[in-house]
Amino acid sequence: MSIRMRFDGDHSEEELQSLRQWLLDDPEVRRHARVRLAGPPVQDGEMGSALDVIELIVDSGFQALNFALAYVAWRATRPAKPSVTIERDGTKIVLSDGDPETVEKIVRALESKRS
Repeated sequence: MSIRMRFDGDHSEEELQSLRQWLLDDPEVRRHARVRLAGPPVQDGEMGSALDVIELIVDSGFQALNFALAYVAWRATRPAKPSVTIERDGTKIVLSDGDPETVEKIVRALESKRS
């Protein structure tokens, strides 16, 4: 399974780098996911562009709850709270605030099509 995260706003690259490092530092996420920065798909004839997403390639032991808790903890450390889009297998959620239901929203979206 692959999970992709993209930030909106002027400091999206900075936020990507920060969240990527946070996830790499979380032992539960790191144990079951490969965390990397990626760019948009390259079309024929294009050279590619800047990195604009965090991609997690997760194994069968991955727990959406661990990821959601890591995300919420990271978000609490950020001075600005940019909007983030989290996508898995065509299911997208956009989080624009740090409301108490964020963990539930993430878990529900990431486990909705899980087999």
